[in-house]
Amino acid sequence: MSDTDGKKPLGLGGGSRSGQVKQSFSHGRTKSVLVETKRKRVVVPKPGASGSSTTTSSPSHLGDPAKRPAGISDAEMERRLAALRAAKLREVEDAKRRADEERQREEERQRRREELEAKEREERERAEALRQKAEEEERARREAEEAARRAEEAKRAPAPAPAATQPSAADSRASAPTSAKPGLPPTRKEREREADRDRTTKKDDSRRSGKLTLNEALSGEGGRTRSLAAMKRKQEKARQKAMGFGHKAEKQVRDVQLPETIVVQELANRMAERAADVVKALMKMGMMVTMNQSIDADTAELVIEEFGHRAVRVSDADVEHVIDTVEDKAEDLQPRPPIITIMGHVDHGKTSLLDAIRKTSVVSGEAGGITQHIGAYQVTTESGAVLTFLDTPGHAAFTSMRARGAQVTDIVVLVVAADDAVMPQTVEAIKHAKAAKVPMIVAINKIDKPDADPNKVRTDLLQHEVIVEKMSGDVLDVEVSAKTGLGLDELLENIALQAELLDLRANPKRAAQGAVIEAKLDVGRGPVATVLVQHGTLKRGDIFVVGQQWGKVRALVNDKGERVDEAGPSVPVEVLGLNGTPEAGDVLNVVETEAQAREIADYREKAARDKRAAAGAATTLEQLMAKAKADADVAELPVVIKADVQGSAEAIVQALEKVGNEEVRVRVLHYGVGAITETDIGLAEASQAAVIGFNVRANASARQAANQKSVEIRYYSVIYDLVDDVKKAASGLLKAEVREHFIGYARIQEVFRITGVGNVAGCLVTEGVARRSAGVRLLRDNVVIHEGTLKTLKRFKDEVKEVQSGQECGMAFERYEDIRAGDVIEIFEREEVERKLA
Repeated sequence: MSDTDGKKPLGLGGGSRSGQVKQSFSHGRTKSVLVETKRKRVVVPKPGASGSSTTTSSPSHLGDPAKRPAGISDAEMERRLAALRAAKLREVEDAKRRADEERQREEERQRRREELEAKEREERERAEALRQKAEEEERARREAEEAARRAEEAKRAPAPAPAATQPSAADSRASAPTSAKPGLPPTRKEREREADRDRTTKKDDSRRSGKLTLNEALSGEGGRTRSLAAMKRKQEKARQKAMGFGHKAEKQVRDVQLPETIVVQELANRMAERAADVVKALMKMGMMVTMNQSIDADTAELVIEEFGHRAVRVSDADVEHVIDTVEDKAEDLQPRPPIITIMGHVDHGKTSLLDAIRKTSVVSGEAGGITQHIGAYQVTTESGAVLTFLDTPGHAAFTSMRARGAQVTDIVVLVVAADDAVMPQTVEAIKHAKAAKVPMIVAINKIDKPDADPNKVRTDLLQHEVIVEKMSGDVLDVEVSAKTGLGLDELLENIALQAELLDLRANPKRAAQGAVIEAKLDVGRGPVATVLVQHGTLKRGDIFVVGQQWGKVRALVNDKGERVDEAGPSVPVEVLGLNGTPEAGDVLNVVETEAQAREIADYREKAARDKRAAAGAATTLEQLMAKAKADADVAELPVVIKADVQGSAEAIVQALEKVGNEEVRVRVLHYGVGAITETDIGLAEASQAAVIGFNVRANASARQAANQKSVEIRYYSVIYDLVDDVKKAASGLLKAEVREHFIGYARIQEVFRITGVGNVAGCLVTEGVARRSAGVRLLRDNVVIHEGTLKTLKRFKDEVKEVQSGQECGMAFERYEDIRAGDVIEIFEREEVERKLA
């Protein structure tokens, strides 16, 4: 019995058709599958509906309604036909547009093809012209050699044979075209025609070489041919060879300076070799290094010899030999302006005097009316003379600034107030001037004051071996008034006279050298150094090294705030373009390359670091332990200093180092130039230090960090206030002085033993008063045997606070019971007195 029992398979609507499909698999396997295909369902309208539709008339363009799908009206059919027509129209338009685009693309391809062919044709013609030119030159050379050879053979040939045996010129010309006679050499014209034929053949062959024809492609002959790029390279080589560019440059042998250690990249630069080749050579030696790693001198010497150069061993200190130290010739020296330094005691009118000379107001811009920086200015007098002035601070903390000013100056103007005479910083300025061996001019200022006494100033100067002209000496002195301008002309005349006697000259046509007067970190401009040029001319773009820093002059700004392109001798300028803030007093030298400047700066930084490490290291273990023990007994006040300029930072550090005694001292953890940063706050937090800003402020992130970490920031603009506040803070670390006041004596009459209390002394207060809170000492035969406090003080049975003289009481000592009758009790009070640093 089958599955169907003669019935049709069950399906939807009876519209399916069955069939079999034969499937094939791997390894020859097949399988027959029964497949049913279902027809699309068609809705047939009812007889009534169809009858009614036949009665209505329909447009002819809509087709026969009987053949129309059921349920579609005339409007729907109209819409469908319109959509069909629009689709056909779009197809026609798209086909037309595609044809246009294809035609445009074909035209573009044809145009590009023509351009490429024209370009190739021009290149071939150019190469052919160059080749023909080279061949013509070669042929002319060969003809000249042939003519010279024939002339030489004609000279060596024997006498000619009789004329009968020689062919005539006509016969020669007649036989020239054929030259078919065996045994006769070809004539010159025949050789030229043969050369032209060969050249034409070669030209055709070379023109067709490398091109694939249709016959060659179909026949498969010829094998692999050269590409068009290869042919172009061959033509380019031929052209360069014809023009004489094909010769290989001869290798240069160089002297390579070799320090103790050198970076692989720098070694390659000094040898003028590729860094990759140097690394490859080192790898062959068994050293796996990169171009940024350092190698020792012995290995570098082997590499230098491998590349055929000569190694020149130098020490690390030899890097500074590149600095120009040549002696100036007499004919190169030209007059230069004198450098005058204004020195003297604080508040004696140095800056005011310079203001009067410059006819400006600088002192009004100084905090507290005192100068805390070195100012450098150029002044042109009425006579046309140019003078360079340096204004130094007079405060005791700025000793190093005054010393630097005296070292770079030509003339020192010592300003002494007529109403104050010689003061400590005046004496110090005299010492600096004498140490620098520079002439001095004494300006007795404030002569307009009622209590001015210039003769007292001259007399006081005698004590310091400064003898002015009015005292029969050789030092010029001028009575001036910065307020009224009295005596300024005479002062300038004396300065010009002194400068004329010195005959100051310098060579402006050499590499610049100068001294850093001041340095600071400016927001927006970066590190800025005030440099006084001493030799040569400093120009924009010069590469220089200054102390442990180096840079390239980005801009030069004079004392008037104007940008200049160069600065000659005795000209003060601000230099921009440093990679870091230098130390005030460093020497600026111009070098040739950045590599030299960087190498010198790195060597100086390493030498300074080694020097600091050697100075801070203890030589023996005993010294280290002694230093640690001594430091343990000393209280320290840690601070972090940030100032606006390098000179002020140095002066503050020097002043704070003098604050303290054997019990307390100020420890400067870090000092620098510029605004207070978050790094300074982190350092202060780790060391529990305060941050001191001198003419600088903290940025936003630093202020926020200080608030979060409870770090104190103190701002100052006058060095007096800063030093005074640090002294007060350091005084707080001093141990208070304890003073004792004796308030009474008591004698022990009897000793009682009380259970639970111990020994109790029955005493009689013989002098003063006995207090419960006071300290006591037990004296036996006037020798102190115990010091402590009272455990109890009773009168009769009551605990009392004090007992007056002449009264009896009971006393018991705290944790001490060895008391006897006849002992004396000394009663005293302690008072702590705060100490202050001097």
